[in-house]
Amino acid sequence: MTRHGIPGLILAAAATAALTAPLTGCSDDTTPSGAASKAASAASAAGDALSSATADAGDALASATAEAGERFDEFKNGVNAKGDVRTGDVGTDSDGRSTTEVTVTNSGSSSRSYAVQVDFRDPSGNLLDTVVVTVDGVAAGATKDATARSNRTLSGDVTAEVSRAVRK
Repeated sequence: MTRHGIPGLILAAAATAALTAPLTGCSDDTTPSGAASKAASAASAAGDALSSATADAGDALASATAEAGERFDEFKNGVNAKGDVRTGDVGTDSDGRSTTEVTVTNSGSSSRSYAVQVDFRDPSGNLLDTVVVTVDGVAAGATKDATARSNRTLSGDVTAEVSRAVRK
């Protein structure tokens, strides 16, 4: 399922305005007609809105990445356990956020807790969001599931991958 969202609509509006402006003509030597002027203003406003939406998404991703780093700080001296973790298919919950099941299999000889960073990506591999899931008390040789949920609504086709995992 592909959803274009607000940035796609803004870009479409800007393109439409830019393409229709030359068709409206000019009123005299160098003064654009009212319709052309309005189209140029609309294209400029659409560009400003797209820049703002892009900046907001970048801020949200930076915040999520910083929070993920802080959560991993709680697992100082943890052992790399990326091979013990896998994600399932990405779905959407009732709030419109992307979710995936995280399955941890404890390959150790005693009960362990895990911190798992899940990255949500678009089809081009661009990072859309990142979250950290803590899975406590996984018995030796046992498997335990948790759910990773994006921090915000993500649009388009979204995949999930384990970017890092540690156990302590």
